[in-house]
Formats: sequence, structure tokens, C-alpha cells
Amino acid sequence: MTKKTNIIGLMSGSSLDGIDLVDVDFWNDGKWHFEIVAKDNYDYDNEWRNALSDAFLVGAQHATALQSLDIRYGTLLGQVTKQFIDKYNLHPEIVASHGHTIFHRPQEHYTLQIGDGQALADACGVMVINDFRTEDVLKGGQGAPLVPIGDKLLFADYPLCLNIGGIANVSYDVDGQRIAYDICIANQALNYLANRISLPYDKDGMSARSGHIDNQLLTTLNSHPFYTQKHPKSLGREFFEDNIKPLLEKRDDIADMMATLVEHIAIQIGASVETMRPSSLPMLITGGGAKNKYLVERIQANTKHQVFIPADDIIDYKEALVFAFLGLLRNRNEINVLKSVTGAESDSCSGKIWYPTK
Repeated sequence: MTKKTNIIGLMSGSSLDGIDLVDVDFWNDGKWHFEIVAKDNYDYDNEWRNALSDAFLVGAQHATALQSLDIRYGTLLGQVTKQFIDKYNLHPEIVASHGHTIFHRPQEHYTLQIGDGQALADACGVMVINDFRTEDVLKGGQGAPLVPIGDKLLFADYPLCLNIGGIANVSYDVDGQRIAYDICIANQALNYLANRISLPYDKDGMSARSGHIDNQLLTTLNSHPFYTQKHPKSLGREFFEDNIKPLLEKRDDIADMMATLVEHIAIQIGASVETMRPSSLPMLITGGGAKNKYLVERIQANTKHQVFIPADDIIDYKEALVFAFLGLLRNRNEINVLKSVTGAESDSCSGKIWYPTK
């Protein structure tokens, strides 16, 4: 029987909805296969949610504060991982962690995902691989998105893979090469509006469905030059803070703004996959946005591709699962970041390795 490798993947997205943990068996019999053994989610309390959000506002110039947060957050990740291991009696060989993105400025050759690897390894007692983005950015790449290697090797049955988290991104093959890029801000903006009416998110898109589209706002959103840029391209919280939040923060018509943002997201997704032929390919949608029924309806209305929503395990944990896979490839010294996706000067086998010291 083909040997299985058991790895835990950790993911914290820009929408600040918590830490996703997934324990996965991987094996290869000529193609890669996976089986999810256990999964869980750790919700941030208000203190951590504020600390992670405020770190962006503190700025990179406050290096000491960021270093302290980096270590504290690494310890938190390790403690949560240890609880996960004990709860489900797991025996992982590796813990692969995305960390939490504070800054993403590839044009400045700079990206920062906190969650100190040594603190994480010491707290959970397992070898850790993290920091998957920095090497690619130093090679001139975007350092994002990183999930497409998993789309290509683990989800090959779907020609189009769309993930809707804090940011929406898409992945597909062109002439045998994987292409992927960020499309637009998604749940970062929708959750920001939901938070203003004391909701963590807009369940099923009900508030958005009740609103009316503001065509002037929609035109303004759709006119940003990012949407006509060629890939590779990626987004960070910077784009939301600079370009979207100022359009929303002085208005109180939450449902109308939500309806308009949903339409904006759906239009940009439709435009991004429009050139794929034939025009009726299966499109896998994962991430929190896949549970927003109104958003999914509007995406389907803006494309002829066949929208496919998988089981909740894949919707909720695909990114964590793929980071586990990135850790596996790094441990095997195989390519896990594709220059065709990021625009870097070469492919990378990326990730830093940390061993417990106690």
C-alpha cells in the first residue's frame, strides 16, 4: 500500500473569522490523493481579533511591537494545535502554517505573515513549516495566491477553482500552465458592513438580498484600474483600506451597500472567467463566500460556467488543507509555488522549517 503522510494545516484568513485546523492524510499512486481525518475551527476572541486588525494600523515601523505579536501569535497557534492534536488523538508528522497576513506589498518586495515558527513548534511539539510567501516575493513574485498548486494536483477534476474568502481568487490551466490571481475584495468588505450592524457576517446573503443596488457606487467600484490589469496580480488589506472602505464608511444604508458589493464581486468574478473555453466548464467554489447563497446566485447569473458547491469540509477547510499540502511538498523538496501564478523569476520550494526545542 502507498505510504500515507499525515499533516496538520493551519489557516487564518483576512476576514478574521478564526483559525482553521485540518488533519489530512496524503498519498501518491501516480497522482495525489487526500483524506481529511479531523477538522476544527478556533474563533478569535475580541482581544485577538482587535490585536490582529490593529497590527495593520500600527505599521511596519513599529518593529518591536510586531515582533512581540509575532511570538505571541505563534504561541497561540501552537497551543490551539496541541489542543486539536489531543482532542482527536492525532499523530502528525508536520504542522504547516499559513500564519496571519498583516502586510502584503509585493510591489515593495515585502509581505508579512505572523505566527513565529519556533514558538509554534515549541508549543505543539511537532515540526513546523511556515512562511510560504517570502521567498517568492524576493524573487519578484506576488507571493500569492498559493493555493493553485493544490487546485492543480488535488482538485484536477475542476477546470476552474474559485475561492471566496476575504479576497476572491481564481485558478485554472492555460496550455498546461497554472494561472491564478486575486480578483477582488470579497468577505473583507461584506463582513465589515455586517460588523457595523453587530453581525459577524451576512448569513446566506439575506441582508444583501433585501437591499437595492446603488448603480453609482457599483460603477465606482467596477472602474478601479486593478480590474483591467493583467495577471499576475494580488490584493491585500491595503486595497480595502485605500479604495473600498472610504466609499462605505460614511453611509448607513447597510443592506444597499451589501447588495451593491455582492453585485460588484459577482461581476468581477464573471469577467475573470469569461475567456475560459468552452463556456460551460465546472467551477468549484470554496471559502466562506460559497455559503452566501445570494452571492452564489449572482455569480451564476454572471457566468455560463457551471457553479459547483462541494461538501462543507471542502468549503470550510480547503485553504488549510492546501497549506498542509504545501508543507508536504516542502518536506519532499518539491516545487510548491508556481512562477506561472505569481510572476516570480522561478518556481520555488518554499517554507521555513522549525523543530521543537523543548
